[in-house]
Amino acid sequence: MESPAIGTEGFDDFPAKRPRKPKAASEGEAAAVDGAENEAPAEPAEPRPAKKPRPEKDRLLPGADDLERQAARAVSRSRGKNKATRERKPLGARPQRVEDPAVVLRRLVGADRAKSLHRKLNEAGRAFEAERFTDARALLRPVVKEAPDLVDGRELMGLTLYRLGRWKEAIDQLELFREMTGSTEQHPVLADCHRALGRVNDVEFLWQELGDASPRGDVVTEGRIVLAGTYADQGDLAKAIRTLQAGWKPPKRPADQHLRRAYALADLYDRAGKAARARELFKWIAGHDPRFADVKSRVKQLS
Repeated sequence: MESPAIGTEGFDDFPAKRPRKPKAASEGEAAAVDGAENEAPAEPAEPRPAKKPRPEKDRLLPGADDLERQAARAVSRSRGKNKATRERKPLGARPQRVEDPAVVLRRLVGADRAKSLHRKLNEAGRAFEAERFTDARALLRPVVKEAPDLVDGRELMGLTLYRLGRWKEAIDQLELFREMTGSTEQHPVLADCHRALGRVNDVEFLWQELGDASPRGDVVTEGRIVLAGTYADQGDLAKAIRTLQAGWKPPKRPADQHLRRAYALADLYDRAGKAARARELFKWIAGHDPRFADVKSRVKQLS
């Protein structure tokens, strides 16, 4: 396996946050990088009440380690490639309102068939949570086929394909999710799929779109890590470091997202031969969470 663009050895396995469990039939459920162009894996999301705006918070994201690990095998095949940016419709001024999937399914396929498809959607969510991604994909196929306008189905299918390393197929689903919702909450995952295929322009475009939308901090952090990893994949460690350094100031009470960003930056320092800076940042992480990834051994190696 090709080494990840930003070292992640020792990171705890994804997910960093527990995915939500499927709800009863009246409630919605949505879903929340290591593979080649069509090989190997992102995260389910939160149920949405009918006719309420889809909130950006509480949506689950892959951790920095996952985003890095999942694209590792594709890097060697994609390095040096940079296809033209995919044509996209601009996002709306704000995310569109999304209805409860049970309500949408009844409208799309009728009450009887809606019960069956909603049950499959719930089961797929549980399979995804248990990391049975092949099972989740099988359960989602009839949902996506019979109810192509169901946002929750598109999102979970995209995330499942991502976890299976089916990069092109995941992109198709997550680009549709982006268009249907106007949301940027899965941009880090979508960008990572493009990264795995060497599509730097697409990663940069999605990063710009993410910044313009100004979502919550953890979404931006994961997107920044993907962008930095993309530059590192291309051999530009200096640009990767600048990307993670921009606006970085170690907080007094760091959250998980701050530790992840710091770890990625420290690893880049180490790879770039800046051992002293890497050691200092690894020690800072260890001081706040000595069990974070393999940070203790990284400090020892650099001492």
